[in-house]
Amino acid sequence: MKYVLLIRSSAQQWAELSDDDRAAIGAGTMSVGEALRRDGRYVDGAGLGDVSRTRVVRRDAGDEVVVTDGPLAEAKEHLAGFMVVECATEQEAYDIAARLPDAAYAGVDVRPCAPEVWPSHT
Repeated sequence: MKYVLLIRSSAQQWAELSDDDRAAIGAGTMSVGEALRRDGRYVDGAGLGDVSRTRVVRRDAGDEVVVTDGPLAEAKEHLAGFMVVECATEQEAYDIAARLPDAAYAGVDVRPCAPEVWPSHT
């Protein structure tokens, strides 16, 4: 089964880290990804750009498209990246999430992917 690991970040926590700490988090994440590739469990993933460039697109009741700044300004945490992994069990997905450096900071959400609804691009 596929699981998405939603990697969270906190702007305040990130700002409090040294450049070396930030580099170590990036290197640690890359290391986990490379190990998963070797094991054949890595499906996809990406880090996300600056949260300040996020926009939310909605359609109002009249079907007019409205684009606003996002995510919500009052949110302390934001989505920093994601990884999709193939796991035999949910516990395996938890174990992988715990290996990601961000698990020690803002956390990593583990969420099962829905059964194949859309055609895969891989």
